[in-house]
Formats: sequence, structure tokens, C-alpha cells
Amino acid sequence: MSKNTGFSISDLPPRERILRTAHDLFYAEGLRATGIDRVIAEAGVTKVTFYRHFPSKNDLILAYLNLRHERWMAWFTDALQRHGGASKGVQALPPVMKEWFRGEALGDFRGCAFLNGVSEMGPAMPAVVEATRQHKQQMTDAIEALLPLSGQRKRAAEALATAVDGAIVQAQYCGDPAPALRALQFIADRLNNKA
Repeated sequence: MSKNTGFSISDLPPRERILRTAHDLFYAEGLRATGIDRVIAEAGVTKVTFYRHFPSKNDLILAYLNLRHERWMAWFTDALQRHGGASKGVQALPPVMKEWFRGEALGDFRGCAFLNGVSEMGPAMPAVVEATRQHKQQMTDAIEALLPLSGQRKRAAEALATAVDGAIVQAQYCGDPAPALRALQFIADRLNNKA
């Protein structure tokens, strides 16, 4: 239960309870490691209720990725604006990522749910790969909006998105986000000097 709002997950309708429980478990522990029985138990629903809303674990995984996408993109675009948006340009990226890496946004950081999902499921579940492509394209579009109009804008946004993904992975495996943030700041500084 949240201390500030009196909100409890048990107050939610069953589908939302299942989805939010799965969201937290899948992100914290992984798609393969989290079994349906655990989601059912922690959501406080019956198997019949679970399967009425999610006919398979794959359906739940895709719903989780959709929810994660909505939450992450809402936070990301808001954070970019809070850190200066287009007026600050690519210099907005390092402080935004710092918020996430340090757990100041979206709870504990355990890497990118989409990159983690692709590494876990890969070709076994092509829909996860497609959801990741769509998520990463929207992230790239948000980065592109930071850049001044030019013939290189799209290409620069794609390069920055790749750098952000690399920083995410490095922050995840190092356990210390500082080196990834320094590298991202270095890239942002170089791009800013060329603008």
C-alpha cells in the first residue's frame, strides 16, 4: 500500500492486478524466471480469472511490454522536457538517464525491459522483438526532437539512441552508472560542439 494515497493493488480490477504484478515481477526477475503460478498468487486471483484475461503467458508478456512502454515513454518525454528539451538539446540526455539509472524514476533500475526481453526470448518470441523495435523507434523519435533541423538529424538521433542503449547496458552490468553517464556526456558534448 502506498503511504501517501492509501492505494492498494488489491483495490484494482483483476486484470489490472495481474498486469501490475506481472510488470513488477517480470522487470525485477525476468520473463522466463517468473512463472504464471507466482503471478497468480501475488495478484491474488484464481487461475480461471487469470486465463480469462490472459489466455497464455505470451499474452501477458506482450501486455507487460505494452504497459512498460507507456510508462517509460511517458517518463522519458517528460524528463527530457524537465531537463531542457529542445532548448538544451542533447545535453538533456545525460541527466535524464542519470535519474533512471539511480532509481530516481520508475523504481529500481534493472536495465531496459525490452533489451532484457529480447535477450531472454529472442527468436522464440518474435512479438517481443517487434515490440522492442517499436519501443526503440519511439525512443529515437523523442531524441530526434531534441536536435536542430538538419540533413543529419535522423542519423544523429539513431546514433544517440544506440549510445543510450549502450549506456543502459553498461550501467546494468557495471552496477555503477557513472562510467556510462560520463560516456554519454562525452558524446553529448561533442555533438553540441558541432551544432
